[in-house]
Amino acid sequence: MSELNKTPSSSRLHIAIFGKRNMGKSTLINALTGQNLAIVSEYAGTTTDPVYKAMEILPIGPCVIIDTAGLDDLGDLGELRVKKSLEVLKKTDIALLTVTGEGFSDFDREIIKLLEEKNIPFITVINKKDIIPANSEFTEELKIKNIPYVAVSAQLKEEIHTLKELIIKYSPKEFEQPTIVGDLINPGESIVLVIPVDTGMPKGRLILPQVQTMRDILDNDGVFHVCKERELRWTLDKLKEKPKLVITDSQEFSKVSADTPDDILLTSFSILFARYKGDLMKMVKGAKALKNLKAGDKVLMAEACTHHAQPDDIGKVKIPRWIRQNIENDLTFDFCAGRDYPDNLSDYKLVIHCGGCTLNRKEMLSRIEVSSVQGVPVLNYGLCIATLHGILDRALKPFPEVYFQWLED
Repeated sequence: MSELNKTPSSSRLHIAIFGKRNMGKSTLINALTGQNLAIVSEYAGTTTDPVYKAMEILPIGPCVIIDTAGLDDLGDLGELRVKKSLEVLKKTDIALLTVTGEGFSDFDREIIKLLEEKNIPFITVINKKDIIPANSEFTEELKIKNIPYVAVSAQLKEEIHTLKELIIKYSPKEFEQPTIVGDLINPGESIVLVIPVDTGMPKGRLILPQVQTMRDILDNDGVFHVCKERELRWTLDKLKEKPKLVITDSQEFSKVSADTPDDILLTSFSILFARYKGDLMKMVKGAKALKNLKAGDKVLMAEACTHHAQPDDIGKVKIPRWIRQNIENDLTFDFCAGRDYPDNLSDYKLVIHCGGCTLNRKEMLSRIEVSSVQGVPVLNYGLCIATLHGILDRALKPFPEVYFQWLED
């Protein structure tokens, strides 16, 4: 199946499976998916690093199943594996804690504490019921503490359907992400999408935020027109009615702003994703921190994916160059990419993050929260570029609540 026909992993329900070694976590994944996706062995510690698999699980729908290393893994290497497993909590929508009928271990109680602290719903999966029946004291504890549970045999695929029903029941109701543009337009209104075709554009396809925005417009009964930046003025002249909104790639903000009449709202894909994936209100505050950078300050450039950097890469080259030209030359830029996001941000005055299209909303909000708790402002590429080009005021007008807060601050 073409990747364009699949639900992006970032938009799927993330189900993480935790538990000690040899609890049958990998067997449980195979039972849930109906496929032999995870390596199964009688030896403890077969799973070393978190393993991600995007799946369609009926009747749940599009999911990402995350298999983790045992919480009781031993030695220095085992400690690193457990740390990697716990990092999965940042993106977990619902957790399955896999145990046997003998009850919770100290390791299990520790992960329960973390799940409760982070308000992550979880289900206790009492596995191997065909070998170790659940004792009555354990099930009574679960009932008293109001912890949802089900006894299954992953090996024999018994009660797996019941587990799926519990996943549906206890998955967070707010899992569905907010609309990208649906609240900005009425049915029948049109939007112009400005999409440059340059060396950074994947060959033969559009990038994910552009595709998702198009789908969201269609879902909300809107109409969209697509053009390159040099064709925008011609496109607007040819339309019989003014579009409600123009959305541009952030790198073309200056030209598109100049070619878009003031009575047409303008923003960027990246700014739309700042609220779709994260918290636009908090990220806008990072724009003020950008303006206040001083000589010697350190800035972290954070990428969610690990794409091959182009010679004029937006995150590694262009934005640092623009900041040095327009704000302050004597700055230090550090870079991180993929799933590695620093826990300690105390050395930084600002985090500038990509749009986060490959992250699920839970993980993007987690990254924003990490920054907020440590008092380090964060903004994304689109907000940064709009600030540097002096058009952030205009780019925020489609979002009145954020726009007026920005003016007041």
